Amino acid sequence: MSTNPTGDPTPSGATSRTDTAALPGPVRTALAVLVFTAFVMMLNETTLGVALPSIMADYSISAATAQWLLTGFMLTMAIVLPTTGWVLERFSTRSVFVFATVIFLVGTVIAALAPSFALLLLARVAQAIGTAVVMPLLMTVAMTLVPSYRRGAVMGLIAVVMAVGPALGPTLAGVVLSFTTWHGIFWLMVPLVAIAAGIGAVRLTDVGERRDTPFDLLSVVLSVFAFGGLVYGLSSIGVIVRGGQEARIVMALLAVGVVGLALFVWRQLVRGRDDRALLDLRPLAVRNFTLLVVVLMSLMGAMLGVLNTLPLYLQGSLLVTALVTGLALMPGGLLEAVLSPIFGRLYDRLGPRPLIGPGMVIVTGSLFWLSTVDQDTGLWLIVTIHVIFSVALAMLFTPLMTTALGSLPKHLYGHGSAILNTLQQLAAAAGTATMLTIYSEVTAAARAGGAPETVTIADGANSAFLASAIVAVVALVASLFVTRPPSESGAGHAEAGAEGSPAAQLDS
Repeated sequence: MSTNPTGDPTPSGATSRTDTAALPGPVRTALAVLVFTAFVMMLNETTLGVALPSIMADYSISAATAQWLLTGFMLTMAIVLPTTGWVLERFSTRSVFVFATVIFLVGTVIAALAPSFALLLLARVAQAIGTAVVMPLLMTVAMTLVPSYRRGAVMGLIAVVMAVGPALGPTLAGVVLSFTTWHGIFWLMVPLVAIAAGIGAVRLTDVGERRDTPFDLLSVVLSVFAFGGLVYGLSSIGVIVRGGQEARIVMALLAVGVVGLALFVWRQLVRGRDDRALLDLRPLAVRNFTLLVVVLMSLMGAMLGVLNTLPLYLQGSLLVTALVTGLALMPGGLLEAVLSPIFGRLYDRLGPRPLIGPGMVIVTGSLFWLSTVDQDTGLWLIVTIHVIFSVALAMLFTPLMTTALGSLPKHLYGHGSAILNTLQQLAAAAGTATMLTIYSEVTAAARAGGAPETVTIADGANSAFLASAIVAVVALVASLFVTRPPSESGAGHAEAGAEGSPAAQLDS
């Protein structure tokens, strides 16, 4: 037994298993197919926002109605994600992948041909189901097939999918709309996913052990009320602040979500005693996993709050065009895409602490710096801060996700990834809504005081950025207690009550 640069134990001979050692061909094929499919689906998630004005004109609907194409997608994701732990455990890898891609393809074709808004909304629901299944599938397959000393590099690619896919969606949609109608956005997705589905149906092999866990319909119903109510309520915080009849409706739905969540958790705990839970909550008994869930939720809420407020500040206070806004945010996004796999390989060598600690300090510092902006701040300073922020995110996401799932025994990877993705979805809804509400309320108060429009928008934006920085502090504090997962030859997970360490259970 030797030690790595951080003093953590690593198996003897680990130095001979270098980062350049090639993964087996079937493993590379499986990961390539899943990464490509997930990337296309994540692109699709954010493409439609740019096309909403055209869709509103075609169907003669209001912005509030058209917005359901985005809200409905998010709600469906939140409802389906908790069931993916059971799905991945109950069915074969290939069948789950085929189901996800087929339902996504059917939804995409229907969306491209939809003669009515209702049919288009139904198609978006189908797309969301496919997307919700593929992301946990990708993470579970990567954790199961890739040896622990190579996971950082592979999870770095997954971080690119999660971060860059949604960021490029609006840009891709804008290019397509310059040549054709919004229907073309959907037609573009069809051959890409169809090719991946065909390859996956032939080449994917089963991963892990299947368990004949019974389907629990009541848990699914409770998950609809719990996560649907919470996501809708959290994404409508601004409505609650404004008050009125609509606010009471939102508060009622939020209360339904809270009660539904309590009942859902209770049922999973009861059924989990006999290994019959729809979503096994035992990963939350692992201290390291729970700490990292808190870090990732806080980071996700702060990040999306910033990324949704920045364009409003740039266009409303600095008075730049939408094109300039996109160009200003591009360097950070590209750097994050390039650096995520590199930091993943560094994680394989150094472990989590040398990356997570400095990364969280940089994220928190950059957000406090961003909270000092005003109407006279130079555009290049914003670009610089965003680049620093993006580099720090590249340092963080791969170590955080890899360490979180690596802290679990192998048989809980599927449920762990389901919990991780579900709670990040809730954090995304809450972070976006909270920061935009702070932005709107502070802007309105400044406007009522007679300040110029550029000043009021700057005041609202830096208040939202300050709130994001405070949320990042929560992630920073929690990250101080994160430890490295047990090595391949390490001891079993006493916290989880697992039979041996996850690495020891890894398929050879």
